[in-house]
Amino acid sequence: MPESSQWACLLENFHLSERARRVLELLAHDPHGINEELLVHGHGFSRRTLMALERHGLLATEPVMMMAGDRAIAVVRVRITSAGRRALKW
Repeated sequence: MPESSQWACLLENFHLSERARRVLELLAHDPHGINEELLVHGHGFSRRTLMALERHGLLATEPVMMMAGDRAIAVVRVRITSAGRRALKW
């Protein structure tokens, strides 16, 4: 992982789109992460945007099992990474 000064150099020319910034800001307010389906269907973000942010290390996804009544269902939880938090500061 790059040191602080290296992150500053990497992020200096980095620009978040308005949509990417909105995703990261939303995730930054929830320490437990947000269900991917809620981000896509409830907030209108595309899976392409989420995949791009994950590919750049700004968010992370994690498959988890949740209970829906008496049934276990698989969902994907999306969380902001420390790099995503740093990107919001730029």
